[in-house]
Amino acid sequence: MPHLFRFISALGIALFLTTFANAETIAPREAAQNIGSYETVEGVVSQVSKSRGGTTFINFGGRFPNHVFYAVIFKKYAHKFQSLDGLVGKSVAISGTIDLYKGKPQIVLFSPDQIVQR
Repeated sequence: MPHLFRFISALGIALFLTTFANAETIAPREAAQNIGSYETVEGVVSQVSKSRGGTTFINFGGRFPNHVFYAVIFKKYAHKFQSLDGLVGKSVAISGTIDLYKGKPQIVLFSPDQIVQR
């Protein structure tokens, strides 16, 4: 029985440390070096804009076309997100898999849970 308790304790500590390690964030400028990785990118939102087709863009590190990273919400998922314009000027963490689109790193957002205002 004492061995089982030690094993469960060690497992709990390992899970805690793994969760803590995954809580680290990267800056928007570092996103391009992490293509294909699931990351949390944290920075100040420079601009929130919407295309004519209903796609929403949350830009970091400058306004379009000078931004260094962005999050994108396609029209299909836009109804899930509210008050995005209020993010401008705020520190925000975006989590997801970083892709490269037209030379810029992006994370596609499917759920509001992927956005955390700091």
